[in-house]
Amino acid sequence: MLIGEVARRSGVSARMLRHYESLGLVRPTGRTGAGYREYSEEDIRRIFHVESLRSLGLSLREVARALDDPGFAPAELVADLIARTRERIAAEMELLARLRRIGAAEPAGWEEVLKAVELLQALGSDSAGRRQRAVLSSAAEVPAGVPAEALAEAALGEADPHVAGALRWALARSDGAGLGLLARGLEAPEAEVRERAVRAIAEIPGAETAALLRGALAHADARVRGRAALVLGARGVAEAVPVLIDMVVEGMNDTDAADALGVLAGDPGVAERITAGLAGRLAAGAGGVAGRRRVAQALAEVPGEAAERVLADLSRDEDRAVALTAAYVLRLRAGG
Repeated sequence: MLIGEVARRSGVSARMLRHYESLGLVRPTGRTGAGYREYSEEDIRRIFHVESLRSLGLSLREVARALDDPGFAPAELVADLIARTRERIAAEMELLARLRRIGAAEPAGWEEVLKAVELLQALGSDSAGRRQRAVLSSAAEVPAGVPAEALAEAALGEADPHVAGALRWALARSDGAGLGLLARGLEAPEAEVRERAVRAIAEIPGAETAALLRGALAHADARVRGRAALVLGARGVAEAVPVLIDMVVEGMNDTDAADALGVLAGDPGVAERITAGLAGRLAAGAGGVAGRRRVAQALAEVPGEAAERVLADLSRDEDRAVALTAAYVLRLRAGG
């Protein structure tokens, strides 16, 4: 079979067939009387073998080894191909994510595209200083032309506290553009990512943020619950009371939690709920001696006779430190 017919039947161009011959990969076994290349059935089968191996991503040199080396180990090469393919896919996925972030920013022109690319490159830098400078310089342009989702993703992964603070500040100016990604971060398997997510969400104003924080009050992670409760409590949201009480009793950011309870206790009805909740935890023996002392301190900011009765009971506590703390708080409440 002549080269033109082989090309038509195999789909391999005559030029490529000649290239295979120059490499010694597929040599036609015969020649016509006029000197034209003539391929046998075995030659054609080899062409198809070459094309099959090339479709797996093998180079022509690797194809030649696979076909001609009797000691060739296909398993090793296939494993290498798998590793290379994974690397290529990862690179393509990274490119796709970058393009999506730029697209989400809806750039109005190439100048904004270039600024977004510059920011994305800086966020991937090993230098914390460069990352921070890039975020701060871009914050004035959020949301116009700057990929807020990229800022959100960076905030979820940023370990440096200064860069993390800059990212949260920039996100707070983004009109909630990165909230979707941050919300998904609340369910991340890594505890530190969940905490970064709730901290970033807490600094973004708006009703959607408040809804996310309310939902976070029931989160399985105590640190997520606590951060949400502190923010909501400071904003006067009474739904945070049970979590804040738990924080006081258990000693998790108890000073901040007590301050938030003090804000909420400005409403007499909420003040009664706070007192009842703290008293209930005391009756259950929660927190031990340290917990009773923290409850006494927290009640300093909670008005009402019910709170004074709880403090009076604590002033007779068997632990001297608890009793002294409660007595001191009672004197403060009485203006002494």
